[in-house]
Amino acid sequence: MAALRPGSGALVRPLVRSSSSGGGGGRLARERGTERRDAASSPVSRFCPPRQSCHDWIGPPDKYSNLRPVLFHVPENESPLEQRLRELRQETQEWNQQFWANQNLTFNKEKEEFIYSRLQAKGLGLRTESGQRATLDAEEMADFYKEFLSKNFQKHMSYNRDWYKRNFAITFFMGKVALERMWNKLRQKQKKTSS
Repeated sequence: MAALRPGSGALVRPLVRSSSSGGGGGRLARERGTERRDAASSPVSRFCPPRQSCHDWIGPPDKYSNLRPVLFHVPENESPLEQRLRELRQETQEWNQQFWANQNLTFNKEKEEFIYSRLQAKGLGLRTESGQRATLDAEEMADFYKEFLSKNFQKHMSYNRDWYKRNFAITFFMGKVALERMWNKLRQKQKKTSS
């Protein structure tokens, strides 16, 4: 991902993710769980936008949550209300990233366990005779998806409720910030006309 720098045709480098470990993609869910805990303690990105940038920067999808992290622009003359809005957006992003990283980790771990148990019940191994990874058909996987959604229904309902609360709060603060900015512009115009 690259962005055009305002006022020029130069491409700006994309957000770069720090990786807590390298290695192959054939790791088991338990090993990825350890990696996730390591990644949770590391910063989302080491990238720092150019000082003159006046916009939020959006990075590539996080490899655990599949959500795009945002680096929020902090204006030099940020009002306390604007700061509260930015902090609320940052807290919401971190909360959302953490929820989906944990949810995806749980989903993948339980899916692997389900596949393994079904293959074992059929007397099959994790690999076919040709060395490819053994899989289940769509109907068998539908059983897993249904069970997973049912088991996590309350967690998802709680997440949705909190997500809506946070978004309403953000929208409320955005309205207050817009009114504050409009009020400040009106006051500046009145000062200019009265001078």
